[in-house]
Amino acid sequence: MKRNKHRASKDDGKAQDEPAILETEDMRMPDPDTISLASVTAVTTNVSNKRSKPDIKIEPSAGRPMDFQVSVTVIEARQLVGLNMDPVVCVEIGDDKKYTSMKESTNCPYYNEYFVFDFSVPPDVMFDKILKISVIHSKNLLRSGTLVGSFKLDVGTVYSQPEHQFFHKWATLCDPEDITAGCKGYVKCDVSVVAKGDTIKTPHKANETEEDDIEGNLLLPEDVPAERQWAKFYLKIYRAEGLPKMNTSIMANVKKAFIGENKDLVDPYVQVQFAGQKGKTSIQKSSYEPIWNEHIVFTEQFPPLCRRMKVQIRDSDKVNDVAIGTHFIDLRKIANDGDKGFLPTLGPAWVNMYGSTRSYTLMDEYQDLNEGLGEGVSFRARLLVSLAVEILDTSSPDVMSSTEVQVEGIPNISDNATGKIEEFFLFGCFLEATMIDRKIGDKPINFEVTIGNYGSEVDTPTKPRSKKKKGDGDDEESELIHGSSDEEMDTGGDMTSVSTTPPMKPVITERNYFHLPYFERKPCICIKSWWQDQRRRLYNSNIMDNIADKLEDGLNDVQEIIKTEKAYPERRLRGVLEELSQGCSTFVTLVNNDQNQTGKTKLDRERLKSCMHELENMGQQAKSMRSQVKKSNVRDKIKLAHHFLQKLRFLSDEPQHSIPDIYIWMISNNKRIAYARVPSKDILHSPLEEEKGKDCGKVQTIFFKLPGKKSFGPAGWTVQAKTELYLWLGLNRQRKDYLNGLPNGFEENKAVKGVQSSPPISLQYTMKQIFQLRVHMYQARSLFAADSTGLSDPFARVFFSTHSQVTEILNETLCPTWDQLMVFDNVELYGEAGELRDDPPIIVIEIYDQDTVGKADFMGRTFAKPLTKMSDEHYGPPRFPPQLEYYQIYRGNCTAGEMLAAFELLQIGPGGKADLPPIDGPTDIDRGPILPVPIGIRPVLSRYRIEVLFWGLRDLKRVNLAQVDRPRVDIECAGKGVQSALIQNYKKNPNFSTLVKWFEVDLPENELLHPPLNIRVVDCRAFGRYTLVGSHAVTSLRKFIYRPTEKSVNNWSAMDEVVIHTEPEAAVKKIETVVKLDSASDAVVKVDMEEEKGGKGKKKRKKGEEPDEEELDESMLDWWSKYFASIETLKDIIKAQEAEAEEKDDFESGEGRKKRGKGRNKPAPGETGPEKKRQKIEELKVYNRELEIEYNNFEDWLHTFNLFRGKCSDDANVEQNAADEDRLIGKFKGSLCIYKVPLSDEVSREMSFDSNMGMFQNIPHNDPINVMVRVYVLRATDLHPADINGKADPYVAIKLGKSEIKDKESYISKQLNPVFGKSFDIEATLPMDSTLTVSIYDWDLVGTDDLIGETKIDLENRYYSKHRATCGLTSSYAIHGYNVWRDPLKPTQILAKFCKDSKMDQPQYGPGGRVKVANRVYTGPTEIEDENGLKKQTDEHLALAVLNRWDDMPRIGCKLVPEHVETRPLLNPDKPGIEQGRIEMWVDMFPKDMPAPGPALDISPRKPKKFELRVIVWNTDEVVLEDDDIFTGEKSSDIFVRGWLKGQQEDKQDTDVHYHSLTGEGNFNWRFIYPFDYLQAEEKIVISKKESMFSWDETEYKIPARLNLQVWDADHFSADDFLGAIELDLNRFPRGAKTAKQCSIDMVINEQDMPMVNIFKQKRIKGWWPFVARDENDELEITGKVEAELHLMTSDEAEKSPVGEGRNEPEPLEKPNRPDTTFLWFLSPLKAIRYLICKQYKWLVIKIVLALLLLAMLGLFLYSMPGYMVKKLLGA
Repeated sequence: MKRNKHRASKDDGKAQDEPAILETEDMRMPDPDTISLASVTAVTTNVSNKRSKPDIKIEPSAGRPMDFQVSVTVIEARQLVGLNMDPVVCVEIGDDKKYTSMKESTNCPYYNEYFVFDFSVPPDVMFDKILKISVIHSKNLLRSGTLVGSFKLDVGTVYSQPEHQFFHKWATLCDPEDITAGCKGYVKCDVSVVAKGDTIKTPHKANETEEDDIEGNLLLPEDVPAERQWAKFYLKIYRAEGLPKMNTSIMANVKKAFIGENKDLVDPYVQVQFAGQKGKTSIQKSSYEPIWNEHIVFTEQFPPLCRRMKVQIRDSDKVNDVAIGTHFIDLRKIANDGDKGFLPTLGPAWVNMYGSTRSYTLMDEYQDLNEGLGEGVSFRARLLVSLAVEILDTSSPDVMSSTEVQVEGIPNISDNATGKIEEFFLFGCFLEATMIDRKIGDKPINFEVTIGNYGSEVDTPTKPRSKKKKGDGDDEESELIHGSSDEEMDTGGDMTSVSTTPPMKPVITERNYFHLPYFERKPCICIKSWWQDQRRRLYNSNIMDNIADKLEDGLNDVQEIIKTEKAYPERRLRGVLEELSQGCSTFVTLVNNDQNQTGKTKLDRERLKSCMHELENMGQQAKSMRSQVKKSNVRDKIKLAHHFLQKLRFLSDEPQHSIPDIYIWMISNNKRIAYARVPSKDILHSPLEEEKGKDCGKVQTIFFKLPGKKSFGPAGWTVQAKTELYLWLGLNRQRKDYLNGLPNGFEENKAVKGVQSSPPISLQYTMKQIFQLRVHMYQARSLFAADSTGLSDPFARVFFSTHSQVTEILNETLCPTWDQLMVFDNVELYGEAGELRDDPPIIVIEIYDQDTVGKADFMGRTFAKPLTKMSDEHYGPPRFPPQLEYYQIYRGNCTAGEMLAAFELLQIGPGGKADLPPIDGPTDIDRGPILPVPIGIRPVLSRYRIEVLFWGLRDLKRVNLAQVDRPRVDIECAGKGVQSALIQNYKKNPNFSTLVKWFEVDLPENELLHPPLNIRVVDCRAFGRYTLVGSHAVTSLRKFIYRPTEKSVNNWSAMDEVVIHTEPEAAVKKIETVVKLDSASDAVVKVDMEEEKGGKGKKKRKKGEEPDEEELDESMLDWWSKYFASIETLKDIIKAQEAEAEEKDDFESGEGRKKRGKGRNKPAPGETGPEKKRQKIEELKVYNRELEIEYNNFEDWLHTFNLFRGKCSDDANVEQNAADEDRLIGKFKGSLCIYKVPLSDEVSREMSFDSNMGMFQNIPHNDPINVMVRVYVLRATDLHPADINGKADPYVAIKLGKSEIKDKESYISKQLNPVFGKSFDIEATLPMDSTLTVSIYDWDLVGTDDLIGETKIDLENRYYSKHRATCGLTSSYAIHGYNVWRDPLKPTQILAKFCKDSKMDQPQYGPGGRVKVANRVYTGPTEIEDENGLKKQTDEHLALAVLNRWDDMPRIGCKLVPEHVETRPLLNPDKPGIEQGRIEMWVDMFPKDMPAPGPALDISPRKPKKFELRVIVWNTDEVVLEDDDIFTGEKSSDIFVRGWLKGQQEDKQDTDVHYHSLTGEGNFNWRFIYPFDYLQAEEKIVISKKESMFSWDETEYKIPARLNLQVWDADHFSADDFLGAIELDLNRFPRGAKTAKQCSIDMVINEQDMPMVNIFKQKRIKGWWPFVARDENDELEITGKVEAELHLMTSDEAEKSPVGEGRNEPEPLEKPNRPDTTFLWFLSPLKAIRYLICKQYKWLVIKIVLALLLLAMLGLFLYSMPGYMVKKLLGA
């Protein structure tokens, strides 16, 4: 109905009519009464409350497949438990698994590998998928490896995070086989989930210098504690009932036919899925009422990161098991994590399951519904379950350590545990059934109503066994109600159940729809049923829903007030909040009164407590918010109120069901056609008004829909039937007033005369009123494009009661102005006149597209309520004549435009039609029988002139396979229009020769009612034929309306001077200082750097800090230094903003929850320390999105209108269709200017006013221009993998017009984050080559290269923009070095040109560094150094300072584009709407008629610097002793040290072995030498190696600079034993201890308290470091100490002073002084061997000797056997 009805949240951002103008105070406010609040109020305010409001969306959104992309980056792992392992990380989603490469012998591997998973499934299925990250130890082709630990969460948890992602977070690993073990390590990863159309903001990827605080950045949602405990989830399953009579195997039917065996044909069992595990109960053979009494136990960490538990009843079958019904338990709804919270608990309670229709068919077409996909169309069964959670104490000895699912039996449950069984009564009355789809045919139609299985024709359920309550079930084993007829009297004799209306033949309404002739006689139904009395749950839920409904309506009102710019939205908001706080306090009092305890579960009690607590809080917050509402902050407060609304809706959803929902089926000729589902709580009666269901005892409009998948897409959008239905559900004993809500004026027809209490089978209406309905259809806009031309031929069809009429058809438009009055005469409505006045039935308006052949296509639908006038009322203000209002049109769940109309319903009194108000239309329009909208209602028009700037057409694609050659643009608005000049040859010059044309038109005074303006492009072919190319509708003209500026600003030249000081460094300020000056003030503004502070700060260095880096050497700096410095700044700014936002959130939410994570409160790194260093490097601006977004698409005067052609896609919104690439056929560039016609003459008085150009003065000419375009491509991030190995070999391709550059040779092997660092020059001619396409392709050895993604840049708008986007301005001026000025024009020339263009005096440069521009004086430095260090005088600094502050200039100022890098998303046409990576780049443009620009900047990637690290291992001490000594039996170790820098295969080096150390002391004097290539800016080592023997080329890896040292025990006959290790991050490692004594395990555990060193600054360091390993309890323990010396040299230094490895020349180290015993082995070998054999291998030797003896005997036996046998035989 109204735009804001169900889309409130979405509309905030997308309302199209809200450009910046809304914020300006001086807007000429339209008279507040001229725009009435559209039908938000019309349909929602029910005065007499006899009708409830209809829901406009019809199509079910659940169950439709959508595209999702899950991307996971595994960065590194730390603290993995295990000795010397070779870890691999496996990422698994559902059944897809992907593995990283294997890293050898490390507990902290670094991967940085990116994986992408693509899915196309319904959202519910997607969000229930489990994402599992596990680390596997030593996996290879033959072994599957052993699991170290795993972490799992569901995809929904990730999607519900801000930005749908976790960025750089640590996942905690646990071993599912051993839950007592604790944490097994951490994996650092990024996880993001993108649905089609989501945009992801990736935080800027730069060097991760900040120290990783693992505990503060765990991969967990905000409110989950860091330490998660293990818990057992006990799901008890007692029994089920009401299963459908079904069997899927054909054999059973055959068996039944032959043997006549009539047992229950279903073998049910229950299957539960939770957190990636499954459990099943036993199978109950042949039972419709199975009793299981079993519980399924899951062991999972608590709180679990998987939100839903799936419980499914399945039918066991030999061939395949079939789901009977599915229920999801949402753990968030049955637990509360607050301070007063409770663990998940549920029941024992019945859960209802819905699914496909119950009538048994062999192939069930709706089987998906039973699996829980989509909305069930019928009741299937109910299941009695309960859930409890027990937190495990993992330290106790009797805990089961595995997480296997267990199933065990449990005792039976008492009968009344779920509440007392009561008799319920459901009454319904069909007042009207219209809009029945003609396709159904004209066979008789009836309606069937069921609640659970009661009322169903297929399964007639049984009544509970007795009224004395000895029955334990709901409808078990009792006699059937006699026969199966619904109509017989039951034993109580007080009523009959009638669940179907009598069949009736439909009557034609018009060519698409029938209606049923329920005129005076309205059929009724009534059903008795028996359920546990759990009404309290539903009542609580209803109270909260009522509060929420009021809040939602109120908020929609406020938004409507803001949108239509009425006065005082804040007053309405205060009222809404007042109402909310009252509602909350009523809830608390009502709920407190209820003390009935039977059948209450733990969850009922806990939920009650928590709801009361929440609502009390909410009431107080609403109160305090109410006092804070001001005009300025209305929008923020609306956002906060929306949080309340979401919370209320969440709380009101009751997890424990009681009475199942009511289903109404429309049956034609015994076939089920369409259904409607009514939640039982909505029609539940309560004596208390607040607790009543919102539709109880009211007439509701219900639209029937098709079941299951049939309702997807266009088929589901047509209404199957519209009924006006009255429903009442309550206890049988409370039913005295069940008819009260019906429209008055009827008599009851009973089935049996005389029985007073029995309900009527139909109602006879005696009172009826006659009305005339007038529908004023004015216009519609933004309709759905239904034809292939991209337009439609719309007409509207209006339905009211059983009447229907259509408007005329308007051809080829999406914005029809029908301007038509439709009169419906003699509309008969039944009921009392007064009630009808306040609550008339609704009107349905459907919009169709007329096709020449075939049926008209449905384009959308909306509802409205007419304004009603009784015959005795006066027709006049305030209510009449009605106002035109906008109604939101929906197509399925998507918005499809808006309609402007008004509706009035006038009673025809005794005097007949003569008494009705006359229809006085405008006389000048003669449209035959069609009446125009009358004068009081149609908008007041005035004369406007619309000027159109025709610039050119761009990117036109082929139309019907022919190229567009001679296009023309037609502009049309409100019936008038203008045509552009014809472009003679589109290929040669796509611009128009005549720039400005205008036309005059009558438009409404009220800007909100302005009709859209249509832009159409036609191609003129030979023989006078025209083809429509594409069209665009400008729905809102507001931004093009010309508003004259105030006079005070116009005479600004007469004002006083303003002096502004600019210092050279001012531009480096963290956040730019923007000086806003009042136009008439005289001020001196100092924009000064805090240099003094910086200066003093340098001298006082903190104790313990490293000496500051030596002064930055200009020659060392390159462009990348500037880039990385800028990224640091960007990160700091983002952090500061986040911190600010967080504080604000905390403050506003009033709760001020403590955020988890210690890392939050530390100042961002670099805020305190490096501040001083930073100011020396010039910076540029890094935009983490496209440049044009920052500058409003550069549409400051030249706008781009996208032209569309082709049908819209069915499942998208209007907004999404606008972004649909396939329909885009080209672009029209130009602009509009609209103003009322007698324009004040000031404008034309201005000098040099060119009357031909109208309002478009000072715009450049559109002749072709030659430009040199220089594209700089820095790097790409997160590319979508293109090869099977999960990587890509990317290279850059650039296309502009006909020129194309493919940089195929320099592809980068196997990289998803390649650094290109290249610039490309292309020559182009605007306007022919205005779109630059930068793409990234994947290089393939064989076959064609695949496109990974591309981005398109409109160069023309950049070129002509007054923001000057051709070449960004640097922050300071330099003529050499890394910050060299790269524009051919010097700043002084640019400034002079700007002054000339804006008709100002030339800048005057004065002595002492002053420049005067207009009335502003800028001061600044005037000296510059050239390459040789000579100083020269120059004005360039001054000019540049003025340009960098150009946005302060009054009237003409605007922000000029600074030197920048933009980050653009890469898209792939095959995967629309899903980002395939990002590219960082920028574009410079230089016109050819200017001096040529200098050479391109050198941005080639930094070459890594060659270093050599020399590590001397002097000694070890206290190494653990591993072996028992051969001679004495004492402990000893044969120690050696192993070390590596890049990776174990690449450069591992071992010392010699120190044998037989008895004290753990070892002497080595051994030197390791590690040459390596290092990137200082990124702090990474670069290695190039082939991935495998099959690789074509080397792949470059970047790994952190970490030195690994390990200590081992050498063994001769078995594998060496690993004893301990230490890993030193060369950029930051603890300083070595002076002596072995001082060296402790603290150096590893408490790193943060230790003094840290950086080898790249320190160059040389010597000391003792500890070796550590994990003991049996996974605790770190010290296993040795090493004395080492680290010496870092550049490769040049290393060449000058070479050294040898080990103890070799040159510069040999002396031999270590080792004790003799070590060499005993060689001195007395016999002794040693004796000991070795005796001690260690004694038993082995004995075994070998015995085996040899046996073999010898066997051999001898075989040898002598034949001879012996011969002797025996011959008897010798």
